[in-house]
Amino acid sequence: MRDFIARPEHGIVWISGASSGIGRALALKLAGEGYKVAVTARSHEKLVELQAEASGLSGSIIVLDGDVTDAEDMEHVMASIEYEHGTLAMAILNAGVYLPVHAEDLHRADFEKSFAVNLSGVVNCLLPAIRHMKAKGQGQIAIISSVTGYGGLPTGAAYGATKAALINMAESLKFDLDKMGIRIQLVSPGFVDTPATRKNAFPMPALISVEDAAQHIAAGLKSQAFEISFPKRFTLMLKLARMLPYGAYFALVNRVTGWQERPSETGHHPATPHPAE
Repeated sequence: MRDFIARPEHGIVWISGASSGIGRALALKLAGEGYKVAVTARSHEKLVELQAEASGLSGSIIVLDGDVTDAEDMEHVMASIEYEHGTLAMAILNAGVYLPVHAEDLHRADFEKSFAVNLSGVVNCLLPAIRHMKAKGQGQIAIISSVTGYGGLPTGAAYGATKAALINMAESLKFDLDKMGIRIQLVSPGFVDTPATRKNAFPMPALISVEDAAQHIAAGLKSQAFEISFPKRFTLMLKLARMLPYGAYFALVNRVTGWQERPSETGHHPATPHPAE
């Protein structure tokens, strides 16, 4: 039996973190394919601009403001979808933040915000979405992680930890969701040109545009694959690197990033690029 694949006629697609980056590009891509897309973020103005940009497309954009770190907010968004707009067919949990972490100058706030947005923010959307889909007996969920979750990288102690947790979360939930008729997928992008990655201090390998990322994700959502990872060659290299013994892995990362040769004084490290939403 083939897994459920959400089509426009099945209902609403909900995208969190849709005001910029991958979320925004994906909302436009899916609206262009005829989907009715509910978009959530804290910036009402950016969501309204997104809605206006989609006005000529075959689908449509529904603006539903909300902060993913507020569980009650996400319950209200889900209730609005269910009672005002229709059945939730697909949830794409994309909201995320990248805050570089340096061991020479650690700040609790960097970890707390990263965990609140990237990890708890997904859970806050996931719970009401699964409850709704369970009642309908079908649905599709995509969790946006990152190849940074495959293994530790310089400055990624907070961001990478959350993405690794999302990988494990999606893998673990799949066993039960399969039995419920709810399909879950893991999205693992490489480096994508977003407002967050533009702050990085050195070139990012295999960098792609948000439009290309949206095309990869949109195609993957219609496939039977559990993981949607791209660009393929780059993500495969990172997976293979993580299979190395720790000594070889750390040596490889140091060589590729040049991190071992960089000054260790606080604040002198340029941020290592990490894929961002």
